[in-house]
Amino acid sequence: MEQLRLFPAQSGDPRPPAVVQWNLWHGCTKVSAGCKNCYVYRRDESVGRDPTKVEKTQRFDLPVRVLRSGAYQGLYKVPAGSRVSTCFSSDFFHPAADAWRPDAWNIIRARADCTFFMITKRPERIADHLPPDWGGGWAHVTIAVTCENDEMAKKRLPVYLSLPLCRHAVMIEPMLSAVDLRPFFRSYPGVIRSVSVGGESGPDARLCDYAWVLDVRAQCLENGAAFSYHQTGARLLKDGREYRIPRRLQHTQARKAGLTLPATD
Repeated sequence: MEQLRLFPAQSGDPRPPAVVQWNLWHGCTKVSAGCKNCYVYRRDESVGRDPTKVEKTQRFDLPVRVLRSGAYQGLYKVPAGSRVSTCFSSDFFHPAADAWRPDAWNIIRARADCTFFMITKRPERIADHLPPDWGGGWAHVTIAVTCENDEMAKKRLPVYLSLPLCRHAVMIEPMLSAVDLRPFFRSYPGVIRSVSVGGESGPDARLCDYAWVLDVRAQCLENGAAFSYHQTGARLLKDGREYRIPRRLQHTQARKAGLTLPATD
């Protein structure tokens, strides 16, 4: 295995933080109903690529690459304070990436001056694949779980909510049914701090009922959790009428609904 070159985090970085996508490996295998119309599969198959083949990418060490010239020579290419969205074309806990994950954790550890966000559909693999110094979690890392329907919430959340994480974030995307989080709010008081909901995009998108969205928001309001409605999806049922929403409007229309809730202590 090639030796990673890790540099200490620099102080006094004058550049503004950035929002960065970091896909360490690419490719995935489907594990549940939410994977049916996966955008990674659509994109890969459109160019003749096998989306089930999990491969390490050329950007694997992106957060610890250093500028070799210019005004900011010697600083990391990714500025301090950046938000790094991790592994959005695969799953960070996919078994095919087990050999690479220790190096990935080393990179994330080295960049404690940034925040890292990842989503998994495999919470049952998290506990056995955390770094040895994880403890109760790293403050700069958020591992979220996605539960696309009530069945997956009942399967994944008991595993996920018992894990040692600094914060627990639940994603319901693509939202394919009503989801009852109340049993988990009761069984794990104060653990679920944020919930994000979104409909499904793409030409074969399945319907998202706005009433499901409002119900999850009400559950968050009852329990002091943050709530975000970040995407309508391509097909939205509201007040008995189905709306077809173009991709370019799905995020803005969700924001215009004004459903965002901050967490309360």
